[in-house]
Amino acid sequence: MISISMAVTVLLYLVVGGLIFWLLWWLVSYVALPEPFNKIAHVVLAVLAVFVVIGILLGVVGGTGLFRP
Repeated sequence: MISISMAVTVLLYLVVGGLIFWLLWWLVSYVALPEPFNKIAHVVLAVLAVFVVIGILLGVVGGTGLFRP
């Protein structure tokens, strides 16, 4: 059973993490890297975002998570 405080904490982590990744995505687009590097940077950011979300969700369901405190 997930408590309300844990749900709020997870939601806060996801919102702050999403904001940080969105700002990084915008920064990569704003810098205007040449095309192959731009695509690679976006793919790396997307993969990192997926790993962070998976780590947060594994911590919620009681797994070890990808990141340990």
